[in-house]
Amino acid sequence: MARNKEGLVLLLDVGPTMYSVLPEIKKVCSMLIQKKLIYGKFDEVGVVVFGTQETDNELTKEVGGYEHVVVLRNIKVVDGDLVDAFQELPRGNFDGDYLDAIVVGMDMLIKKYQATNKGKKRLCLITNALCPIKDSCEGTKEDQVNTIAAQMSAHGMKMESVIVRGRLCGGGDQRIMAENDRLLNLFSEKTSARAVYVESPTALLGAVKTRNISPVTIFRGDLELGSKMKIKVWVYKKTSEEKFPTLKKYSDKAPPSDRFATHEVKVDYEYKSVEDPNKVVPPEQRIKGYRYGPQVVPISSAEWDAVKFKPEKSVKLLGFTDASNIMRHYCMKDVNVFIPEPGNARAALAVSALARAMKEMNKVAILRCVWRQGQGSVVVGVLTPNISEKDSTPDSFYFNVLPFAEDVREFQFPSFSSFPASWQPNEQQQEAADNLVKMLDLAPSAKQEALLPDFTPNPILERFYRHLELKSKHPDAAVPPLDETLKTITEADPDLLSEKKDVIDAFYNSFELKENPRLKKSSKRLLEKKPSGSDEDYQDTTNALAVKPVKVEKIGDSSPVQDFEAMMSRRDSPDWVSKAIQDMKNKIHSLVENSYDGGNHGKALECLLALRKGCILEQEPKQFNDFLHHLFNVSQEKKLRNFCESLIPRGLTLISKSEAIDSEVTDDEARNFLVKKELKFE
Repeated sequence: MARNKEGLVLLLDVGPTMYSVLPEIKKVCSMLIQKKLIYGKFDEVGVVVFGTQETDNELTKEVGGYEHVVVLRNIKVVDGDLVDAFQELPRGNFDGDYLDAIVVGMDMLIKKYQATNKGKKRLCLITNALCPIKDSCEGTKEDQVNTIAAQMSAHGMKMESVIVRGRLCGGGDQRIMAENDRLLNLFSEKTSARAVYVESPTALLGAVKTRNISPVTIFRGDLELGSKMKIKVWVYKKTSEEKFPTLKKYSDKAPPSDRFATHEVKVDYEYKSVEDPNKVVPPEQRIKGYRYGPQVVPISSAEWDAVKFKPEKSVKLLGFTDASNIMRHYCMKDVNVFIPEPGNARAALAVSALARAMKEMNKVAILRCVWRQGQGSVVVGVLTPNISEKDSTPDSFYFNVLPFAEDVREFQFPSFSSFPASWQPNEQQQEAADNLVKMLDLAPSAKQEALLPDFTPNPILERFYRHLELKSKHPDAAVPPLDETLKTITEADPDLLSEKKDVIDAFYNSFELKENPRLKKSSKRLLEKKPSGSDEDYQDTTNALAVKPVKVEKIGDSSPVQDFEAMMSRRDSPDWVSKAIQDMKNKIHSLVENSYDGGNHGKALECLLALRKGCILEQEPKQFNDFLHHLFNVSQEKKLRNFCESLIPRGLTLISKSEAIDSEVTDDEARNFLVKKELKFE
């Protein structure tokens, strides 16, 4: 792990023009260190501030110059003290020269790592670039940038520049801003660097690369277009969901004097026999089984290996189709990127020609992919051309996994045109809705788009990292309220809502809201059977629903399930729930005992299913579980084996804790209940 450590130097502008944004910079830098303490505890970080009154760096002592640049912290392994140091960032009194700061940061990395750690050395510059830089003693400012960029490339350094603009820092001299933007973008052309512009605290929080993830190929080999046509490609993940860090179980039972204690908890599992709970079943006597109807089919590991599909590692073209045939909702998982094999000019030319032809013809390719040897599944996906806008970056493809027939969920919804005219919006309502949508546009003209994915951090993860850092110092600390910066991601902009209150009020006043009454099942069926298309039809249905419902006080013989549901829904007394459950128990008991040749078993099963559902809704799992045990015992005594066997195909078992929190039955006990009862009957 230490082999992949990153060396990072933060270059922070603390001059007078940055005062308004310094609180946000403190948050961003603190978050960066918090993530490194979780994911990169061996990474090393240094901090340089510029625009200060003081000057404190080695280059000034060695060669002179580089004034108003202070090394706040030399490069060393990240720790919690660095998080605290950011809370006391100095405020400078001079305009900062970011080129001086870049040279000081480069000097620190060179002296620390020499020729080692190539590709793992990074500079991160945060400035508004509103102040002019000093003229170079030799050559132009562009020459100075070219010289610095050449040294960065020679030592394997990367740089990212975060330029804070807009409402965060206000305006400045347009001539100076344009010159600085040109010089910073020149770095991107000459070396491995990127420049991003942010206009909000949220974008600033997401712009700084807080976690260094090394790209790893998931496939290296041939993209097979045919038996005699292959292109050498590498495949990387383009996007992947960021998940919570793994939370492990730790124990405080280790002696405080033991400096080498890991405090980790080891979990061992024992499998015991159902017939003899005290007997442990060894691994060689255990076998996996799969439920198939009422029985469990055992399958050994050898059989399972033989059944497994074992395709050869390959990526093969199946054909092309129009891009319009691939719906957006077909894309299932992470996005991968296909690039030509680095250094292979023929592969780059072939990929570029294929991608541009597909783009011109509006086509996509369908591929069959097996990423590695021994992979147990085949992936079928769509390859979309990605034409590069930079001469230095080759064309590539994006790859999305497509669903199989079993993965697709079809949901049919009725068309709005089938509803009565009274349900259709009028012109005023439609206009009010249109204005509401336009008001909440995240990408208005002449403004930077809000909540760009590249600059919008996950608020849940960000809050977790901050709370983890707080708990590391104050174990009893309460969960703090949500940070204002994160609120802008999870809540609507209050300034926008206030500014456009008339639009919201117009939408609110255009629609009359009424309470939707709870309909009985018979009423719902009446609605479904009534042909739609006219207001009169709707009025007739409404009148039919206006009939006062009859209050059910006992479970009858004709429709016991409906009577039970009606009693359970009554709220004029708390006793109706317990009465309904008890009456349904009696009804099921009567149906089972008085059944001739299983004639009532179907009705009894329907009642039992309704009882189970009702006990889950009303959080009465114990009543149902006790009754089911009793019902099995009675059936065993009176030799009603057919009824109990009819429960197994329906999976009608005990209510587990995952279904009702008050249940004392675990999921495993619920699953094994029918198996145990089946064994007893045999």
